Amino acid sequence: MFCTFGLLNCVGVFEEYYVRGPLAAFGLSTVSWITSTQLWLMIFGGVVFGPVFDTYGPRWLLILGTLSYVFGLMMTSLSSAYYQFFLSQSIVAGAGSSAIFNSLVSSVATWFSRRRAAAFGIMISGASVGGVVLPIMLTQMIPTVGFPWTIRVLGFLFLVLLAVTCATVRPRIPPQPRPFAWATFLAGFTDAPFALTVTASFLFVWGLFLPFTYIALQAQQRGMDITLTNYLLPIINAVSIVGRILPGIVADRLGRFNVMIFITALCALIVLALWIPGRSNTALIIFAMVFGFSSGSFISLGPSLVAQISDIRQIGVRTGNA
Repeated sequence: MFCTFGLLNCVGVFEEYYVRGPLAAFGLSTVSWITSTQLWLMIFGGVVFGPVFDTYGPRWLLILGTLSYVFGLMMTSLSSAYYQFFLSQSIVAGAGSSAIFNSLVSSVATWFSRRRAAAFGIMISGASVGGVVLPIMLTQMIPTVGFPWTIRVLGFLFLVLLAVTCATVRPRIPPQPRPFAWATFLAGFTDAPFALTVTASFLFVWGLFLPFTYIALQAQQRGMDITLTNYLLPIINAVSIVGRILPGIVADRLGRFNVMIFITALCALIVLALWIPGRSNTALIIFAMVFGFSSGSFISLGPSLVAQISDIRQIGVRTGNA
């Protein structure tokens, strides 16, 4: 999670570098397609990788995903044109991170039942740690060693960490090789609780990553010092460590859907009350803290909701479709 979701938690650093550097000739909305497609592919790739997990397990998904992810980052370090950044970062690295992410989520779901939300929270808190460390690392290294070598260092670091992941992750339930069947793949959407949960998550995710992408640029436009701006993403991700662990523990006691309803309402409210009308540094910092807590909770609770209403033998398909 540190390597995959952790890097996506600092897409704002990439956006800021691209629009002020090699892609300055392109509009912000055009540049945003690079990181937004990477995020979309990581999540949407579960539609493909979920059934593969149920059939073959996580081993080859993790190995091939690691190779694709690191290769995509290395190609990003060599890129200079828009299409090169898009192909390497959005497509190649995005597909690799999706294989890794979906393998990890589905594997953890097979090991826990009563404390599943807490387990997911602890696992996904690695993304928050990455979201604290990586933005600071990027903003400090890019001016000193340059963007290409910064990304190469990331690639080598991720290769070491993901090698450990490939060697240690195992599912509790052995994979069950079977031919692909559309009836099994689509069966979840005929189940009302699953269909409603997926629909609600789909709508919420539409706006979830906007602050991660634009809060730094917005803060600079509203007069915040660039030194302080560079710490907004780490603030969001530092607070989300608590947001990913604590609500999971509470959810296992009070009900996972109950806690999710409260968290999503809080997240929407803080966007409307502070982020959109906010003009001062104080307002933006408070927003970053509350949003970090609530958005982190949504990401960690989501897989536990799906696992709660699904047959664990089809957890790959269910989490992938969700």
